[in-house]
Amino acid sequence: MLRTNTCGELNLSHIGNKVTLAGWVQKTRNKGFMIWVDLRDRYGVTQIIFDEERSDKKTLEMAQNLGREFVIQVQGTVIERVSKNPNLPTGDIEILAESFQILNASKTPPFTIENETDGGEELRMQYRYLDIRRNPVRENLIFRSKVSLAIRNYLSAHNFIDVETPYLIKSTPEGARDFVVPSRMNSGEFYALPQSPQTFKQLLMVGGMDQYFQIVKCFRDEDLRADRQPEFTQIDCEMTFVEQEDILSRFEGLLKHLLKEIKGIEVSEFPRMTYAEAMKKYGNDKPDIRFGMEFAELNDIAQGKGFQVFDQQELIVGIAVPGAASYTRKQIDALIDWVKRPQIGANGLIWVKCNEDGSYKSSVDKFYSQDDLKSWASRVEAKAGDLILVMGGDANKTRGQLSDLRMEIAEQLGLRDPNVFAPLWVVDFPLLEWDEESKRFHAMHHPFTAPKPEQMSLLATDPGAVNANAYDLVLNGNEIGGGSIRIHDSEVQETMFDLLGFTKEEAQAQFGFLMEAFQYGAPPHGGIALGLDRLVAILGGQETIRDFIAFPKNNSGRDLMINAPAAIDSMQLEELNLALKQEE
Repeated sequence: MLRTNTCGELNLSHIGNKVTLAGWVQKTRNKGFMIWVDLRDRYGVTQIIFDEERSDKKTLEMAQNLGREFVIQVQGTVIERVSKNPNLPTGDIEILAESFQILNASKTPPFTIENETDGGEELRMQYRYLDIRRNPVRENLIFRSKVSLAIRNYLSAHNFIDVETPYLIKSTPEGARDFVVPSRMNSGEFYALPQSPQTFKQLLMVGGMDQYFQIVKCFRDEDLRADRQPEFTQIDCEMTFVEQEDILSRFEGLLKHLLKEIKGIEVSEFPRMTYAEAMKKYGNDKPDIRFGMEFAELNDIAQGKGFQVFDQQELIVGIAVPGAASYTRKQIDALIDWVKRPQIGANGLIWVKCNEDGSYKSSVDKFYSQDDLKSWASRVEAKAGDLILVMGGDANKTRGQLSDLRMEIAEQLGLRDPNVFAPLWVVDFPLLEWDEESKRFHAMHHPFTAPKPEQMSLLATDPGAVNANAYDLVLNGNEIGGGSIRIHDSEVQETMFDLLGFTKEEAQAQFGFLMEAFQYGAPPHGGIALGLDRLVAILGGQETIRDFIAFPKNNSGRDLMINAPAAIDSMQLEELNLALKQEE
């Protein structure tokens, strides 16, 4: 080893020890006759002192030329610091250098390698290997490793077997766009990178593996956001001979285990909510339940009062913002402008202040009496001092707009505390969604999701009314996982493909291997997949997953560090039979 100790472990108990340290020069302070160097590695920082009275003359001269991020090895003696640094674990000691060598010099970094850096995000992504040297990024990656290990330990302790599945598979038309890989040996044919190991884990259940898991890379060629990457990591799981309750119980246990193991938090409540209830109360299927502001529908008490804007709408819905009656007109106008932005697309916002004296002041006073507004307040459960915000319009669109507003207000009021964790299950999703453009059903989750057992007969008569035997795991307003009981009967699977518009030939070409497997004694099975990137980010108190990925891509799907994607050599294109033909 090039070192006897790390830069984070030495203390007063090591006084007098001869040690060898190796690491990066964080910074230097040069007084001419004395030089201090902060030496950094993954474990911490130790101060090195070069002294003209106590250090070798040649060593002191060499130290004059040290720059930031030089990689050095230092031999010396642990001594007590005169001026201690209580902010460092090693702040009571320093190393009196006796000799050292430069293992590698460094150019001046493009940004400062410190907790608070002067480097912008794009620059830091370009030099990600330097960014990883900073404490916040390094600690995020270490945190991710701890979470992954805790997951593996929990699942292994419950008899799950880690099995790897292929990365080169067949493209399917359902779901997001695939990344495709041309096959050199099979001209004109392509592999796809998996969006999920879905069919393989089902086949493992047919194969009798009973309980499977895999922490696996998946790929989706879709538009990107702060919480999405073209490649992402999934905790993929499947279980045999189970019903929905078995899976909810097992993975409720996993999240409780993680919160206790990683955060030291005991979670006692783990509520369940139907999809319909979530949409009605919160306007989306992944509600943040750390705070209130539940929706209340006001059609019966807000329409028919002469306010035409409301009278012609499908839905009138409101929320009570706690303590916001003190908002100024400027603050309320800012909210109105916020919902009118193209990203939200609302036409406006009606407000009612619930005054401390029991009276009400609103933007529609000339249409509604004090008794009318009192009934609004009662419906949305607003108290004195609260602000009621009301929107109207198409039901689905308006719920989505009010949901966005609810989250924005919660952010402004500091109600989304990253140190508070509120998990829940959302269940009973619709099995199918009707698409007006293509005039056919699409699977709400995927084509292998089983219907609710008691609604199986409706597949033939009213498929749009069927609920899926599916569930999503939600944490702090983010979907961190989703799964379902799977179809294990080939006839039911054929019916599902038929409802989704597959011809028998298409179904056979795409999924014939699975259909055939089901004819060889496929057991009842179900599973779940959790997004590791997002789960780790939320547990780490953030929602941007890039901060917890070693080498992330930007919002355009580019890796700025290696400059990918990139063009490939014309000879490679020819070998893959992808070369563009020149016009004669």
